[in-house]
Amino acid sequence: MRLTLASTSPARLATLRAAGIEPLTVSPGVDEDAVVAAAGHLEPADMVELLAKAKAEAVADSHGSTIDGLILGGDSAFVIDGVIHGKPHDPEVARERWHRQRGRTGVLYSGHWLIDNRGGTNNGGIGIVTHAEVTFADVTDAEIDAYIATGEPLKVAGAFTIDSLGGPFIESIIGDPHTVVGLSLPALRNLVRSFGIEWTDLWNR
Repeated sequence: MRLTLASTSPARLATLRAAGIEPLTVSPGVDEDAVVAAAGHLEPADMVELLAKAKAEAVADSHGSTIDGLILGGDSAFVIDGVIHGKPHDPEVARERWHRQRGRTGVLYSGHWLIDNRGGTNNGGIGIVTHAEVTFADVTDAEIDAYIATGEPLKVAGAFTIDSLGGPFIESIIGDPHTVVGLSLPALRNLVRSFGIEWTDLWNR
């Protein structure tokens, strides 16, 4: 059984590879801001599920006839003080967020949407959202500046990672740590099994 990842996220790809799955990867090309704006006010869990679904469906629409298997879309957002934080993109935005979140705890939400595209036909999809509490170390200004200078936090929800340079700045996680990477393996397993497919059927490495 082949899995297509509707994402260009290196972290999601690395997570799947470590779990024995070499997916096909397709950029979904979704305008995330436009999708969210069209939906109006959304709670964090609803937003990440909506975007995960949009990405999976975009790939199913554009490449589905050539895909015989499953299509996975994913999205993540970090929430602290009731404010949703996606990718900061700008160094000053990332710096401001780190000054606010150091030494504190927030919640990372990850949405997953899996489409059964066996036979090259979209046979329907199902989604799940997971979350984990993330507590940050009380990092110094110098550490924040050095981390931002690497460029890594500009490209990820919440301006941090746990599986790369940002890992030492995370004190603790309550919940599935893969959720913080952006892809919960236990959640994905449950979605796969909901289609009558064994998780181990995806192993191909």
